Amino acid sequence: MEQNNQITRLIGQAYWLIKLRWIAIAGICLATFFAGNVAGVSVEDVPLYCIAAALVLENIISLLLLRYITGINTVDASIRKIINFQITTDLIALTILLHYSGGIENPIIIYFVFHMIIASILLPAYESYLQATLAAFLITLLSVLEYKGIIPHHCLTGFVICNMPQGPIYILGHVFILVTTLYIVVYMTNSISTQLRNQEEAYRQANIQLQHKDRIKDEYVLRVTHDIKGYLAAIHSCLGVLAHGIAGPLNEQQADFANRAYDRTKKLTSFVRALLRLTEMRLSDKFETAFFHLNKTVSAAVESVQTKADEKNITLSSDIDPLADKVFGNQFSIEETITNLLLNSIKYTPENGTVRVQAKDNDETVLVEISDTGIGIPASEIDKVFDEFYRASNARKVEREGTGLGLSIAKQTIERHGGKIWAQSREGAGTKISFTLPKHSLKQDEKQITNLD
Repeated sequence: MEQNNQITRLIGQAYWLIKLRWIAIAGICLATFFAGNVAGVSVEDVPLYCIAAALVLENIISLLLLRYITGINTVDASIRKIINFQITTDLIALTILLHYSGGIENPIIIYFVFHMIIASILLPAYESYLQATLAAFLITLLSVLEYKGIIPHHCLTGFVICNMPQGPIYILGHVFILVTTLYIVVYMTNSISTQLRNQEEAYRQANIQLQHKDRIKDEYVLRVTHDIKGYLAAIHSCLGVLAHGIAGPLNEQQADFANRAYDRTKKLTSFVRALLRLTEMRLSDKFETAFFHLNKTVSAAVESVQTKADEKNITLSSDIDPLADKVFGNQFSIEETITNLLLNSIKYTPENGTVRVQAKDNDETVLVEISDTGIGIPASEIDKVFDEFYRASNARKVEREGTGLGLSIAKQTIERHGGKIWAQSREGAGTKISFTLPKHSLKQDEKQITNLD
């Protein structure tokens, strides 16, 4: 997993270099045109435009290489070779560009420093030092060849003063300062990059430990909750026998205590089941998915809560866009999620209110919305309602009993499907819970079962 992340990061960095090069190509073309046609500077137009064209070719080659290696099983060394190829080619192109635009007298010589910073960030230390050595060699070679007259010195008349004839001390001084600057920049950038990588690794290890401890906690909660559920079921069953008079008649006071205990254990059992469900979801890696009809799923959910809505004279309706009918996921989990969200809306909607389920086509996903005319959620608490065990302050006033796990379970379910869930609400005016579901499989290794009829 870590190796995959490393490869992904390196590929992203290689593409980043390509983007920077497109900017550089545009800069060369614009600067050449402006210098020769507007500023009146003597420039070698044709060679400079040829260098820009060569950089375009380099970008095309780099893109083809990257697309090739991303289509096969590769290692980060292969990607580093492409990054080295890009930086090496850039240094050569920059040297040629410098030759045709004033040599070491041109201020753009500072761009060698930028390349060293990039190399030190993207490459291991020894490879960045090799790039610095190459840059030093190219600068020295260019300076010597121009000074000896082996290749012509193209002075930028109208932009810089042509100082090349001043002698070897001038040349050596320029080259020495630049070369030492390159190595110093590589050293400093490598030092900073190494510290940052070490910190990143420390954070990664700490995160792994936290995840491990969190899993241990979940496993402990799962075992304890499972045992508690068994004991509660037995207690609830015995209290049911008493409360319903199966074990014999009870006087009024005894019946009152038995019924209260029975109701309490019923709510406690519901809470334990919700906690058990949430913990199992967090621990389980198994998630069987299939294509299914959202219309049938919503209809089943609506039918299961219709009695609750009728008790409060709440109008319950659904509207499913035909284009949003086919979705991919775990049908049981989605039906359970929609059912629980509907029950939540009914619970906190006053009598004669309305609750509505809608599903709309949303390109690659389906948007499901459950809205009501209930008590709403205070604006300051909307971001917290999906937290485990959290209940809005006005909800606690309406319904004292509650687990605070319903929306947490819904969030876990939707996110496991690769969707998103969010809430929109205005206190006293109702709430709308929205979530998205994929139309297609998100992972190739998921078990796909087509159960459409």
